[in-house]
Formats: sequence, C-alpha cells, structure tokens
Amino acid sequence: MKRLFTALAASLILTCIGASAQEKIKDGLEIDKFVHNFGDILLDSGPVSCTFTLKNTGDKPVVIYNVTSTCGCTDVDWTKEPVLPGKTGKVSATYSNDEGPYPFDKSLTMYLSDNKKPVILKMRGVSLDKVKPLEELYPVRYGSLGLKENISKGGNLEQNGQKSESVMVANLSDSPLKVTFADVSDHLKLSVSPNPIPARGTAELSYTVTADRSLWGKNYYWAVPVLNGKTYTSNEGESQIGFWAFTKEDFSGVSAEEKRSGPRPTFTESTYSFGKVRKGQKVNAEFKFRNDGKSPFKVYKVDADGKIACSGVPDAGPGETVSFKVELDTSGLSKGETLTIVTLTTNSPLRPIVNLFIAGFIE
Repeated sequence: MKRLFTALAASLILTCIGASAQEKIKDGLEIDKFVHNFGDILLDSGPVSCTFTLKNTGDKPVVIYNVTSTCGCTDVDWTKEPVLPGKTGKVSATYSNDEGPYPFDKSLTMYLSDNKKPVILKMRGVSLDKVKPLEELYPVRYGSLGLKENISKGGNLEQNGQKSESVMVANLSDSPLKVTFADVSDHLKLSVSPNPIPARGTAELSYTVTADRSLWGKNYYWAVPVLNGKTYTSNEGESQIGFWAFTKEDFSGVSAEEKRSGPRPTFTESTYSFGKVRKGQKVNAEFKFRNDGKSPFKVYKVDADGKIACSGVPDAGPGETVSFKVELDTSGLSKGETLTIVTLTTNSPLRPIVNLFIAGFIE
C-alpha cells in the first residue's frame, strides 16, 4: 500500500508540472496550455489549483476582461492590469474537489480584448475515494505504457483553428519509460510530459489536431507509441492509439446580415421511421429539404453512428428542393428499438450541423 500511495503522490506532483510548449490563441498571444489535467487525485486531499499563463508576443497590450466558471465549485482569479508586449498574464483556478469520487471536467471561459470569441480553458481529472493500483486505473496496456482508453475524444474543431486536449498515461514498469511516436497522422501533434515517464509514475499526453479543409465532420487521427525504442500490440489487440475530432466551418467572421442571407435548409422530416425489419436487412432512408436561404447550400460531409452508405447530398440553390438517400446496414445493430443519428456538416451559418434520425425496430 505504501508503494501505491507513493506512486499516486508522484502522479500528482508530475501532473502539476504540465507541458512547457506554448500554444497559439491568436496572432500575438500564446498560452502554455488550454487543458490542465490533474490526473487521479484523492477526494480527501482537499482543493486543487492550477495556473494558465498567457504570453503577449504582439506589439500592443492585451486585457483579460473576465473569466467565468461553469460551477460554484471552482474559484478563479486573473491578471487585472493590461498584459504588455513581451510580458505574461495569468489565470489561476481552484477546484474544491468535494463533489464525490467521480471524474470532473470544469470549463473556464476567458474574455480577451480584440478577440471575437471567448477562449475555453479546461480543468479535469478523476477524484478517487481511495488509492488504487495503476493497473486498475490504466487498464489498456501497450507493453508497460498504460492508458485509460485507446481512443480519446478531441471534441469540436473549427476550420482555420486547432484543438488541443490531454489525457493521463502511466508507466507500469519499475524503470523509466521513454515514449515517442511513429506513423503519426497528418495534422496531429503529440507530446508527453514528463518524458521519460518515471518508474510507476504518470505523465500527461497532450495532443493537438489542426484543421484542414480536406477534412470535415468526424475524423480519426492515429499514432503508434514507441516505448524505449520498441513497439507493442496492446492487450486489446491494437498497435495504434487514436484521437478523434469533429471539424466544422468557421463562421466567426460572418456578419449578422451574411448569416441571414446565407443558405438555410428546412427539412420536411428530420426522422425516417422504417418500422420493423430483420437483423441484417438494409434500410433505405430518404430525406428531403428546401433551401430557404439566399445562397447555395452545400453539405461537406455525412457522418453516422452506425454503418451507412450515402452517395452524397446534392447542392441546393436558393428556393430549390432536393432529396437524398442513406442506406443503413442493420447487421451490426442490436435487436429491438434502434435509433441511428446521421450528421451533416454544412456551409450554413445558421445550421452548420444538422442531425437527422433513422428509427425503427430490428427483429
């Protein structure tokens, strides 16, 4: 037990170190991180704190107008005076750590001068009621590298931007573990801190996905972990670790008038009901919509949470009505009532994401 407690204590110390790389908020302004991951902490250890550091690399002062939190369990403070060129400002936050032994994910919304959109900062971790072995906390294993899951959610990403997140990983061995990556997907950047990971210790795996106009909707990004120069297959039979992000159009520079005159799809029905079918039978769902906007409507990509085939959604000019079909393969779905969500990523400022539904009963 003493060894386990020592490992957890080392985890907390190393987590607070964080990565030193700077990330871009906009031209002339950088931040040391968008996400602070406390990792695994004990519930009875009390409140935990972290600091986000901004660096003004531009030629004019930057003001942090306000920082708000989503929960009364989080206290926040920030640099009130203007951050001059070449100087730094800070946002400090404390999480009360009294909500029970659960994972937590708290958001801070930071409002800056000369920045149209607020900046979202994250504090996350897992509060534990007792010390647990690293092997239990990190059940997915690539050799001596432990992860909580082999695919991580990156969230929403806008074109012209980046999305940064982090997850905790563990060294399950009794010697330091150097982690590098091979076969890294385009537009994905990875780093581990500290690296090497100390024996029986933890580290923060940070990843950044950069948007590209060839990629829309939900996309997966992959990398092969290389541990002390060797690659391993995980206990789940995988050689790669994965991350996904959902990319949509950036409408931050679009005026209110441009939004009103932009494309606007109006669907006749948002749900296609197929009644009852036998498992393995294919369902052909049809959706129809009218473009009630003043400019052409376009769908960049069609995604779904089931196995579908779609030949594409026709572009629709102003006032034009079009339809399209989606084929759903039910062989991979469970018997009983089912609902498949079909997501369209579009060029409509008012409806950049459209969710449609295919519902029925599988016998």
